[in-house]
Amino acid sequence: MSQDPFEAARPRIRGLAYRMLGTLADADDVAQDTWLRWQAAGGAHIANAEAWLVTAATRLCLDRLRSAARAREAYPGPWLPEPIVSDGPEEAAELADSLTLGFLVLLDQLAPVERAVFVLADVFEVPYAEIAATVGRSPAACRQIASRARRRLQPGKQPSRAAAADRELVAGLLRALASGDVNEVVARLAPQVVCITDGGPSRRAARRPVAGSAKVARLLTSVARRSRHLATRPAVVGGSAGAVLSADGTVEQVMAVTSESGIITSIYFVGNPDKLTSVGHPPLIE
Repeated sequence: MSQDPFEAARPRIRGLAYRMLGTLADADDVAQDTWLRWQAAGGAHIANAEAWLVTAATRLCLDRLRSAARAREAYPGPWLPEPIVSDGPEEAAELADSLTLGFLVLLDQLAPVERAVFVLADVFEVPYAEIAATVGRSPAACRQIASRARRRLQPGKQPSRAAAADRELVAGLLRALASGDVNEVVARLAPQVVCITDGGPSRRAARRPVAGSAKVARLLTSVARRSRHLATRPAVVGGSAGAVLSADGTVEQVMAVTSESGIITSIYFVGNPDKLTSVGHPPLIE
């Protein structure tokens, strides 16, 4: 018995929506709304089911991105995507490079249509003719949009996956923080390192990015002193090296880093409780 076309496409729809919107709850909502549209359209009679479903999901994502712009402006401090946490590199090996937290942060710099075109073209390899019909632009315009997006997301800026050296780098940083040695922390940071914290409306966090190794080290050691009650375990966050901080079994923070030449270039902390509910339960997405 053949699989239902929508169920076959669900991981791709959720993966597309997660990259577009940044949270799994929004991705699930888009998948549900796509299913409703599929049912209303009598999906069983649609010849190219996957193309139809991807188009419907993309348009729903664009609608949500446009309506979310005002909410993002009122968000207390930096907004980071919801992290996808794996316990080890073997489990994380199945995740695409485009799911790293750092890459999603870069994607968030793109305008809605630009983001949709880039994700469809470069992540899902959708033909430009189909992309054009989805976003209401010509194929030539979509090629130009994708090219412009690639220039903004230069290969040198795109975060790498969590190699063993990156995981050891995180472990060393955590040891330095536990010791309270600011100089040891600074030694593991790039001079222009940037730390971004997302606490949402209910968790304490820096309200703007902190840049520079000395400032970031002071911030991290200060936070570490206040957080000695938290248990820390290494993790792979969206494919990048990181850690999970928890208290009494409740996840309080998820950290991810990007690195270059053996030093940390970016650090991300997600503490918004609404974005931590899936930790320990890797989602089925493509």
